Amino acid sequence: MSEIKGYIHSIQSLGTLDGPGVRFVVFLQGCNLRCKCCHNPDTWECGGKEYTPEEIVSRVLRFREYFGRDGGITLSGGEPLLQADFARRVFEMCHGEGINTCLDTSGSVLNEKTKSLLEHTDRVLLDIKYTNDADYRENAGCSMRAPMDFLKYLNEKSIPTTLRQVIIPTVNDGEENILALRDIVKAHACVDKVELLPFRKICQVKYDNMGIEFPFGHLPEPTRDKMAELEGMLR
Repeated sequence: MSEIKGYIHSIQSLGTLDGPGVRFVVFLQGCNLRCKCCHNPDTWECGGKEYTPEEIVSRVLRFREYFGRDGGITLSGGEPLLQADFARRVFEMCHGEGINTCLDTSGSVLNEKTKSLLEHTDRVLLDIKYTNDADYRENAGCSMRAPMDFLKYLNEKSIPTTLRQVIIPTVNDGEENILALRDIVKAHACVDKVELLPFRKICQVKYDNMGIEFPFGHLPEPTRDKMAELEGMLR
């Protein structure tokens, strides 16, 4: 058994929203950002249940028959880049079994360990939360340069990338943001898909249970018509 261990928040055996096809989704514990729209504040702090890569992969293999041609494993969070050694080993072992690998990340960390992880990553789901540095710093807790450097590296390595952005009314639901996001897509050939995701407040109960404020709890959810308008603008 490996000496490497990962801290895991939760596991979803058959997910359909975290990458192509049907996927085994592992949510890792710990995050370096404090996004005001975060749906999973319970993943922020380090800790959680420990697993070895072998334990994760043995569970993944039980569901291989459901993956089909496009499915596989997705590591999400929290922020999986904070446990890059563990994530790399899981992906390396999955590749040894012929299983597709997908990384769901904020792209806020780029170092030799994360680059090694990306060598075993078939697709990245990259959150581009905002399209200007001021919004990034105020609402996520990092500079915009971090995810853009990460995206630049994905482009250099030609790693297929899905860009994602949560649309938050009054914050990033304007024409300027969408056109800037479109420019980012055009400038990076690795991006072959873009997903605009509606801001939701079903996570309010988590904040209440933790006794902390949901910073964007006062904001409305976007309407279907608004989402359709922005998607049309993006195209």
